[in-house]
Amino acid sequence: MSRAAAGARQGHVPTSTVRAEPIGTPRLMLEPLLLEHAEPMAQALADPRLHTFIGGSPASPEQLRLRYRTLLAGSPDDGVSWCNWALRTRCDDRIVGTVGATVFISRPGRPTEMSWVLGMPWQGRGLAKEAALALAEWLARQGVQVLEACIHPDHHASGRVAASAGMRPTNRESDGEIVWQAVLSPPPVVPAGRLSSE
Repeated sequence: MSRAAAGARQGHVPTSTVRAEPIGTPRLMLEPLLLEHAEPMAQALADPRLHTFIGGSPASPEQLRLRYRTLLAGSPDDGVSWCNWALRTRCDDRIVGTVGATVFISRPGRPTEMSWVLGMPWQGRGLAKEAALALAEWLARQGVQVLEACIHPDHHASGRVAASAGMRPTNRESDGEIVWQAVLSPPPVVPAGRLSSE
């Protein structure tokens, strides 16, 4: 049981937070977002085609720095944690995209919202799937029970990424996008003094 769930059962609102931590995959490092990620991120996400389904236009480094300052300051609600990562490739040390999660600590019944974006030159290699699965597994270890993402119905590549993280489309929509959802399994508990391979 997460600390948030335990607190809710005891009748008080928890004030603990979930903070982004480094996460490694075979081909990526998920680095907790920093202001210095803004410039390489702007370069990685400069292709206007990335905005076909999400709207808007590519952000400049200055615009990203402003956005990142807000994210790094944290949610004004101490029961909500904004967790964001930059994706860095292990093979050539490049920033190639980002993933994020909004965790509603004080409302354990509310799903955690997850998002991702990968630069066009790195798409089609399974990197977004790798990052999404790693993030879903990390969130499960933090006590997250339900994970959601909102995906445009025509964005089939993003749907495949969601499926790789265990999500399935629901019959709900949000602003014209389909809500995908996964119920996460908690990581196995290894008894003290025993090896996980036993």
